[in-house]
Amino acid sequence: MPIAHVRGVQIFYQIIGSHGPWFVLSTGGRRSHAEFISLATQIAAGGFRVILHDRRNTGASEVSITGDDGEEIIWADDLAELLHQLQATPAYIGGASSGARLSILVAQRHPNIVKAIVLMRVTGGETAATRLPAKYYQIFIDAAKAGGMEAVCATDDYKERIKARPENKLILMNMDPKQFIKVLENWLKIFTSGPSYPVMGVEEETLRAIKIPVLIIPGNDRTHASINAIEAAKMIPNSQLFKLPIADQEVDIISFGEWKSLEPMIATRIIEFLKGLSACKLDA
Repeated sequence: MPIAHVRGVQIFYQIIGSHGPWFVLSTGGRRSHAEFISLATQIAAGGFRVILHDRRNTGASEVSITGDDGEEIIWADDLAELLHQLQATPAYIGGASSGARLSILVAQRHPNIVKAIVLMRVTGGETAATRLPAKYYQIFIDAAKAGGMEAVCATDDYKERIKARPENKLILMNMDPKQFIKVLENWLKIFTSGPSYPVMGVEEETLRAIKIPVLIIPGNDRTHASINAIEAAKMIPNSQLFKLPIADQEVDIISFGEWKSLEPMIATRIIEFLKGLSACKLDA
């Protein structure tokens, strides 16, 4: 699978489909792009070239604990550079959970390369504000404070990063724990700066300023409650809300894998949305 050198970091990516408009699909959390291969394959069958990638510090991409910007901003700038390298601009951008936030940030920071956005499983609410800061940052800060970088490497998340890319262990072990802690504490501070917004970490003014078309597909757990997506759709001027035939459940998180039976419906709606935009442009 190809590796791109993006802003000093090796980024693992995959392209599914051989023709048609470009569509980027980003997973949630810190999960590998592999979670979306099935969905991407179904979307590609509709006439699109779907780009999947592992963001830095996720999947099989390189670990790089550096930068003064928030980690999600770093991811957004990385993705913009990857698209330029692949000559895949302008593109449609979409994702689930943190991948949805990434899509918004790319459109905000690099508006000339984004034609439309697809937001799935929008993150927001008290459960997300409570769970995610610890899951993404605090547990690793605590590990580094307690046992240095060896303890960080022993966490489940970083075990996965090392298994997927063994070179990541040397990178981590060569880091000064104090610098690791400093960067993660800054990322944590930025990440928690706006947890009460309908889309976690994204100001309402940012949502209202989005002018390109947006398709929103709500989630159905406490981290991705449907109300988050419904409220976001009210704020984004040119948005379409697509509700799946599912009800919210009183659980913290439902994995995307549990949505497997919904993938054909999701793929069909995304294809209809994107092709509808192309048809409108032809009619204009």
